[in-house]
Amino acid sequence: MPSSSGALRAGGGRLSLNEYASGVLAGDRMVLARAITLIESRLAADSELAAQLLDAILPHTGESRRIGITGVPGVGKSTFIDALGMHVIRDRGERLAVLTVDPSSPISGGSILGDKTRMERLSADPNAFIRPSPSGGHLGGVTRRTRETILLCEAAGYRNVLIETVGVGQSETAVRSMSDFFLLLMLAGAGDELQGIKRGIIEMIDGMAINKADGDNLTKADRARAQYASALHLFPPSGDGWTPQVLTCSAINNTGIAEIWQMVLEHEAQLGASGRIQERRTRGDLQWMNDLISMGLAEMFHDQPEVAERLPALQCEVREGCVTPLAASRELLGLFHPLTPIPPKQ
Repeated sequence: MPSSSGALRAGGGRLSLNEYASGVLAGDRMVLARAITLIESRLAADSELAAQLLDAILPHTGESRRIGITGVPGVGKSTFIDALGMHVIRDRGERLAVLTVDPSSPISGGSILGDKTRMERLSADPNAFIRPSPSGGHLGGVTRRTRETILLCEAAGYRNVLIETVGVGQSETAVRSMSDFFLLLMLAGAGDELQGIKRGIIEMIDGMAINKADGDNLTKADRARAQYASALHLFPPSGDGWTPQVLTCSAINNTGIAEIWQMVLEHEAQLGASGRIQERRTRGDLQWMNDLISMGLAEMFHDQPEVAERLPALQCEVREGCVTPLAASRELLGLFHPLTPIPPKQ
């Protein structure tokens, strides 16, 4: 395997492509973490090495269950994932990777990245790998490199990969397209149950769980489960033949967790046998290729010197109402020459 310079080692040296690849394939958690940092880097110097690394580990990917988990704010996604993850590790003897995404501030660009601290048991278990990442303003409830991170975790031997998204929104199609199973967590007793989520989300899910079904909330949770189950019957059946189930659970009391995982396994057995999961992954890969092209063209556009020079003035003119957005965009696109070499970023 060819060698190339990469991210700095802790001691000041650099990891080669071979060191990255062999470390990831050996399940070295430290190398895996640094490999993810490499592919998340926006430095031009790292992009080529990251692409080579993904090519090197590609034959060792694709063997995991990819599970996307989303939910309304306050539903307890991190606590739920902690309980679900411990069931997978302790009761089923399988390794688990959790990719959590925190929204980045549109003002400072910063992110709290506190999910790992809310998964106390998983954080301390050697069979779990948790990677919190900022969304970086990327839409879809995930980061711009979540898909590549999934491949790295699969190559490192993690049989199950959970993706915790930023939250329910109109752009959650991204996590749906990269997941084999898309789970929606909901709460009971938080107002009109059927108004709490958008129709688009309902049409995408493979399963729903009403969390915090314990104590005085147990009756409300059962009622909400019945309401959601009835609502799902109003939608046309999915093309893959799977009927989404609605279950209740309590992450704190650890009830209903095993049943939710069994739902995931039943979905895998039904769709895996028919090849539907692979079809879903293929569609997701093609969508991601198109998304990467769009993102790459946007970066090239903004890096074009003529565009970068003219953009601030046109933005000011649009704000003042002197120029229409259409005219401004047409002028900027006229300045864009995609075949002109753009100096590499330092």
